[in-house]
Amino acid sequence: QVQLVESGGGLVQAGGSLRLSCAASGRTFSSYAMGWFRQAPGKEREFVIAINRSGGSTYYADSVKGRFTVSRDNAKNTLYLQMNSLKPEDTAVYYCAARAAFLASRRTSEYDYWGQGTQVTVSS
Repeated sequence: QVQLVESGGGLVQAGGSLRLSCAASGRTFSSYAMGWFRQAPGKEREFVIAINRSGGSTYYADSVKGRFTVSRDNAKNTLYLQMNSLKPEDTAVYYCAARAAFLASRRTSEYDYWGQGTQVTVSS
């Protein structure tokens, strides 16, 4: 198993930036493709961005392309989400997830482990 703990959420004004981190413990972090998802009140959890096991390929939701970037440091067992040019519609609880595969996925059902989430609120 792998345990995931997100941090870095908070309140930011529109146009601002935040950097989320996801610390992994347990089994080897580099064995997992990783993803970030988010869930706004009253909405389903949705895909945001993901990175494959080696960090060589990334996948983005259209809504965050050009504004969000994902990276991982396998030596530090940590996943990052850099969010720039934030908009009020980015407000949500952000979750990191681990998939026991080389390739990441856009589907929530294909991830094996989830963190508890961190709140991001963007004010207008």
